Amino acid sequence: MNIKKCIALAILGAFAGLACAADQPVIGLITKTETNPFFVKMKEGAQQAAKAKGVKLLTASGKSDGDNAGQITAIENMIAAGAKTILITPSDSKAIVPALKKAREQGVLVITMDSPTDPQDAADALFATDNLKAGVLIGQYAKAAFAGKPMKIATLDLFPGHPVGIQRHDGFLQGAGVKKDDASIVCMQDSYGDQAKGQTAMENCLQKNPDINLVYTINEPAAAGAYKALKAVGREKQVMIVSVDGGCEGVRNVKAGVIAATAQQYPLKMAALGVEAGIDYAKTGKKVSGYVDTGVTLITDKALKGIMSKDTKFGLDACWGTK
Repeated sequence: MNIKKCIALAILGAFAGLACAADQPVIGLITKTETNPFFVKMKEGAQQAAKAKGVKLLTASGKSDGDNAGQITAIENMIAAGAKTILITPSDSKAIVPALKKAREQGVLVITMDSPTDPQDAADALFATDNLKAGVLIGQYAKAAFAGKPMKIATLDLFPGHPVGIQRHDGFLQGAGVKKDDASIVCMQDSYGDQAKGQTAMENCLQKNPDINLVYTINEPAAAGAYKALKAVGREKQVMIVSVDGGCEGVRNVKAGVIAATAQQYPLKMAALGVEAGIDYAKTGKKVSGYVDTGVTLITDKALKGIMSKDTKFGLDACWGTK
């Protein structure tokens, strides 16, 4: 029911409000946590889009990353509250599948955001960064920067089996022109995307091979940890760090020279597009399907010939977290 009809009904009495409210699409957003700046920005994007479009938005999250039970409860509560579209960043890509199946059987449009389910088609659609491309961009940058000089690479990955970690790692190697079993990869460690664990991983790598000159990290907190370990042994200026995310702190670290380049992703855009898809479903019954790329940009203040990039001014304007 459009605004003009609501105004007209308002003249007729109190039942107008009920009629208009009943016609208002209800969309749910479930993130992994309430505190991670990435998901805070995602929620902000959904709230902005919902307000602009006159949509009722329900939000929830797990108590912590990995809280599958909390996300299942949120799904059930949102369906009970009338949500016909649920946007979710799954904490457990496999364990959440049965709950999403039940939701879809009740006519709910399910869109995963940032992280896919396993299998991916357990949801109607995936709105996310092309994580392979994000890795390729920073790999290409590193390759151009080294210009044929030998690389001694350390990779600080996420943890075994996670699709985002695998895609970024493989993309980096592809962009750098390095095969998985290449001798130039001298150390691989899991950082869990955490600064303290990233520091420990880098310390372990330096013990294994103190001549490392290129570090790939799954995200910018891990990169900050790697830099701290390198600085402790006086090697921070001899080692290039490349990363992925584009959070405000990470972009500031690019500006400061801690990270040479990062691939920036856009959680606000993910959520805004998700809300728009939910509105379209409410109006037409048409469900979005498949993968929707929400964009990625290489951010660096040391542009290289032949490598498309934006500077940290652009990165800070588009970043998420505390500006």
